[in-house]
Amino acid sequence: MAVVDTVCRNGGHAVPERWTRLALVASGLMDWTMGDLKLTTPWTHSVSPTNALPEYPRPQLARPDWLNLNGVWEFTSGEQPSFGETLPERVLVPFPIESALSGIARHEDFMWYRRTFDVPPAWRGRILLHFGAVDYRATVYVNGQEIGSHQGGYGSFSFDITDALQAGGSQELIVGVEDRADATWQPIGKQRLVPDQGIFYEGASGIWQTVWLEPVPETHVVSLDMVPSLDRESLVVTAHIAGPDQSFQVTVRDGDSLVSRKSGTSTVEIPVPQPKLWSPDSPFLYGLEVVLPQGDRVTSYFGMREFGMQPDKDGRLRFTLNGEFLFLLSTLDQGYWPDGIYTAPTDEALRFDLEQHKVLGFNTVRKHIKTEPDRWYYHADRLGLLVWQDMPSTKLGRPPADAQRQFEAELHEMVTQKKNWTCVLGWILFNEGWGEWSLEDTGRIADEVKALDPSRIVNAHSGYNLTDSFGDSGHGDVIDLHEYVGPATTLPDATRIAIDGEHGGFGLEVDGHMWFNDGHAYQMTPDIATLTRRYVENQRDVLEAAKTNSLSGAIYTQITDVEHEVNGFFTYDRRVAKMDFHEVRAVNDQIIRECG
Repeated sequence: MAVVDTVCRNGGHAVPERWTRLALVASGLMDWTMGDLKLTTPWTHSVSPTNALPEYPRPQLARPDWLNLNGVWEFTSGEQPSFGETLPERVLVPFPIESALSGIARHEDFMWYRRTFDVPPAWRGRILLHFGAVDYRATVYVNGQEIGSHQGGYGSFSFDITDALQAGGSQELIVGVEDRADATWQPIGKQRLVPDQGIFYEGASGIWQTVWLEPVPETHVVSLDMVPSLDRESLVVTAHIAGPDQSFQVTVRDGDSLVSRKSGTSTVEIPVPQPKLWSPDSPFLYGLEVVLPQGDRVTSYFGMREFGMQPDKDGRLRFTLNGEFLFLLSTLDQGYWPDGIYTAPTDEALRFDLEQHKVLGFNTVRKHIKTEPDRWYYHADRLGLLVWQDMPSTKLGRPPADAQRQFEAELHEMVTQKKNWTCVLGWILFNEGWGEWSLEDTGRIADEVKALDPSRIVNAHSGYNLTDSFGDSGHGDVIDLHEYVGPATTLPDATRIAIDGEHGGFGLEVDGHMWFNDGHAYQMTPDIATLTRRYVENQRDVLEAAKTNSLSGAIYTQITDVEHEVNGFFTYDRRVAKMDFHEVRAVNDQIIRECG
């Protein structure tokens, strides 16, 4: 077996051996201990109370001043808050409470997080409190005052806490969370209260992405929308601004070189002459800066690229990137970790899975019924890896009317918050009919998402041929079938491209690197050589199907093992590579080359 070399040994973060016991005792951090670990990743023991995901969390809307609130918080369970009182347990934020890295390592329906913080004395203006994601219903209190609430386990949210702050001294922050997972109809993806030995996994409750503070002027940028146009050689920038004055100046740079600068109100179309195009082979990114007259200044970035569909020589629609045919060769990526469950232990670990896609010769990843922190998409943008973004599903079955409305609200939130990422090529709304409630509504929702984001491909339902689905609505831009071991031989129609949404799933058990004692796959193999051979044979079938049926893409299950599933290129702990990567890369390169 090939053992994965870890990047964490030189990752730049302090390791536990370097702390002083005196400092830990003085700060109260000795109260936190990591939970029992069934498996460790190469990055597990790089995590400590002083370096829990320290990186700046929002690369597409960056300001220089910020305060990271990740670290050890107080914790308790129950339905009633306690203000001004020390809570009995310690949790490491931002790891979900079921995870070993959190230190709690159990599920609770009702959770309370508490910590204090000091506002840096140099900060002026308004103070914003940001949450990357909290699963599922969150209510936030500052100094005993309720600041606001948010429902939905995958969206980011923020509150202006300025008026609740006390003059000088420590401020108390309490977050109450309710998460009953699949006991309700809330979107949960693969999470289950009782994970099975199959395709459903551990739950991930509570705070699971970075919490942080930043100061902003009274009039400030809340968010940016950026839509590139290759034909017009321009970028349309819409600045959503808090305050009455909606004017701003936008600057585009190529490294340190000025490309263009323009001022306007609300929306500005800024020239990007002779644009350097973003693609998997050349992921070039421009720098962007937005400045308000009142002094707010944010930096961002973008890639010049366009997604489309064109008929091939046989008159069948195929996917295009920048006006050229590109075969979307993808893996299924669940985004689970044995130590952090929903949350990668470090930023290096978060980047690792994406880097390995490139090593293996893939140009696309399907983020499967889960979302990720902003830095995951940032790494995909920089690496040149396209992304199919799934909407996290509810549990199986037909949700009631109120859950339908909530699902749609969270879907729209996801599209709105993630539509600036250069890498995201399309949205997948339903998977295999899970949580789908009518064919008419599936079609309507697909049309609404297309109207919300006309620049991307909309896949109304991946694997609509499966038994939980109502079938084909005829809406969206994609016809998508699943077949194991497959591949699916899908055909495009007059208005939609065709992809194989899931196939493969060849498995290999690796003793000492498994979550359960035995593993599940769609077809088991006895050793690396056989697993590699079956993968190559299956991908050659993909190549034949792509040429015969004008497929635009195929998605192999999957990048890593996950809990009971042992059908990954890597074991669940990311320590063992399970195939001959040179042979994998060779057949993958052939598919992309011959289907372009």
